[in-house]
Amino acid sequence: MKAKFRGAVVVLLALIAGVTYWQYSKNRPIDGALVLYGNVDIREVELAFRQPGRLLKMMVDEGATVKAGDIVAELDAQPYRDALAVAEAEVRQAQAELDKLQRGNRPQEIRRAEESVRQTEAVFRKADNDFRRQSELASTRVASRETLEAARAVRDEAAAALASAQQALSLQKEGFRLEDIAAAQARRAGAEATRAQARTALDDTQLVALADAIVLSRVREPGSMVDSHTAVYILSLRDPVYVRAYVSEPHLGRIAPGVKVKVRTDSSSKIYQGHIGFISPRAEFTPKSVETTDLRTSLVYRLRIVVTSANEGLRQGMPVTVTVETAPAG
Repeated sequence: MKAKFRGAVVVLLALIAGVTYWQYSKNRPIDGALVLYGNVDIREVELAFRQPGRLLKMMVDEGATVKAGDIVAELDAQPYRDALAVAEAEVRQAQAELDKLQRGNRPQEIRRAEESVRQTEAVFRKADNDFRRQSELASTRVASRETLEAARAVRDEAAAALASAQQALSLQKEGFRLEDIAAAQARRAGAEATRAQARTALDDTQLVALADAIVLSRVREPGSMVDSHTAVYILSLRDPVYVRAYVSEPHLGRIAPGVKVKVRTDSSSKIYQGHIGFISPRAEFTPKSVETTDLRTSLVYRLRIVVTSANEGLRQGMPVTVTVETAPAG
């Protein structure tokens, strides 16, 4: 009985050793090259207007190729043109007010103030002469004290009117206060900022592709009301093209950022050139989409591989095989 048990243990140990060797030989790089598996990962962009409005035009359909700078959609721009016209009128008004303050008073207003000074000077001189005459008469008791006080009051009133007219003339010649001019300059700056915002909003009624791409989805149609940041198109960028791959911990020392790789697909014999651009510092479980079933429960590190010779043969999610032929020794 014991001999049979020992035999069973020996067979079990031999089976475990055989499976372990098979697993090792399967994952071992062939001819010094490290083989990885992954999927094409092409960045996508949702194109949206920054302004709300009625969608007027959609220029491209799904599958179309667009280039950076192409106009792909337009909003009804009339409300934004009207807002810009109002903003420009406010700028002109603010500029006119500032010009008025900076130029000062008109020559006619200054001459009128000078004439007012001359008139009040004449009134003051007459009142002063009357007061002097009454003072002399009062000293000889020819005029009463009441008459003298009345003449004094008239003279003082004329003196105050003259001083007021002189101050008014000085203000007319000096112009407006610096604080008033600064306030007018601030109002103009605010009007110009409002105009710039209106102009930007008008420009935003045209939706522009920011990079070369392929239209994946046409989300809206002309006539639709769209809010700001509502996606109108979904684009697939043509450059750069990445591959998301995974490497197990034992082979982590064989790769490094910048190492050149070759990428193959099952759909063609073309070999794409690329290099490793990013290695995740955090381990994770192998995703279900990775084709190496023996590594599905292993901890791996995610790689981002940059394909430098990509073409339309590489499509989103396509499984690929990556060969690291120049991987450094671990």
